[in-house]
Amino acid sequence: MNAADTAFLITATALVLFMTLPALALFYGGLVRARNVLSVFMHVFSIACLMSILWLALGYTIAFGEPGGVWGGLSRAFLIGVTPDSLTGTVPEVLFFAFQMTFAIITPALIVGAYVERVGFGFVLTFSALWMLLVYAPVVHWIWGGGFMADGGIWGETGTRDFAGGIVVHETAGLAALVIAWFLGPRKNRTTPPHQPGLVMIGAAMLWVGWFGFNGGSALAANGQAAMAITVTHLSAAAASLSWVLWERIKFGRASMVGLVTGTIAGLASITPAAGFVGPIAAMVIGAVAGILCQEAVNLVRNRLKIDDTLDVFAVHGVGGIFGTIMVAVLGHGAWIAQLGALALVGIYTVAASVVLLKLVAMVTRLRVDAETETNGLDLSVHGERAYELNS
Repeated sequence: MNAADTAFLITATALVLFMTLPALALFYGGLVRARNVLSVFMHVFSIACLMSILWLALGYTIAFGEPGGVWGGLSRAFLIGVTPDSLTGTVPEVLFFAFQMTFAIITPALIVGAYVERVGFGFVLTFSALWMLLVYAPVVHWIWGGGFMADGGIWGETGTRDFAGGIVVHETAGLAALVIAWFLGPRKNRTTPPHQPGLVMIGAAMLWVGWFGFNGGSALAANGQAAMAITVTHLSAAAASLSWVLWERIKFGRASMVGLVTGTIAGLASITPAAGFVGPIAAMVIGAVAGILCQEAVNLVRNRLKIDDTLDVFAVHGVGGIFGTIMVAVLGHGAWIAQLGALALVGIYTVAASVVLLKLVAMVTRLRVDAETETNGLDLSVHGERAYELNS
């Protein structure tokens, strides 16, 4: 065990959990109507709790049990056989488990942004649980757990390069979000502006800081790769924030604060798969392009495809993660067939599995709340609480 690596990964683990609680909750909560903000908090917080238990029971062993094939087996269910002295690389395996658990928390939590303001609480927990175990954990195994897309797998000696989750986190969450949004149909009122842009900014700023643990911690060591990953993460976010608002100014004649911080998230998602492989200049290029590309994806999904992905999960996270994964090949740090092949296989599997899971969940719980509940807001109707006096 290396003490410096261990201390660094402990810090990174706390930062990644911070990305979900409270950062993502605040970011999403500020974007919805005032009468739904507590329901967003409830969804994100409950997912964090449930995914933690499920990751211990089955998720970790599916993802990181035994290398090879399409799943890791059951040898590490409930951390059987893992002691404080067990190591993964130079850090305790139980710490590696905890670090990866925070990823298993935030990935289904990202999907919340697609269905806020119109779904039942039972659906949130049931779908998130099944999706994490049957979609997220297997994909982790395929790429990070020594599965068939890793080095020496179906792509040859050089397997899929996904440093911190462009495919594993952002593509899977983005595509699942698009599927759910299409399946549910649009909200009754799609035109209501964010009730509290200040919360959006605070949440985005927290996500930016937490992303240093997300990308830097993925080096699993306190070394130069981790330092570079943190640096390029920051620069990509900065470049994407500026390119987003510049593009807004060119198109609409004004630059918005919500647009600025949405660009931040686009830059962070886009650099995630490449963070361990590129330098500062490449990172700024990735971020600058992502700010415009993801904004145009928002327009495509909302206005042309007419899909109500409420908080633009696919356009920002999905498109950003896919773009960053492709850029790993463009910049020569990954094989084209491995990058594009993984995007295609994971994409097909995620869409198909998400559709099947939606059909199954619909058999046991109602997916969408009734029209009256949606109009009145989920906070009071579903949870019996509210955060604000309602004037919107």
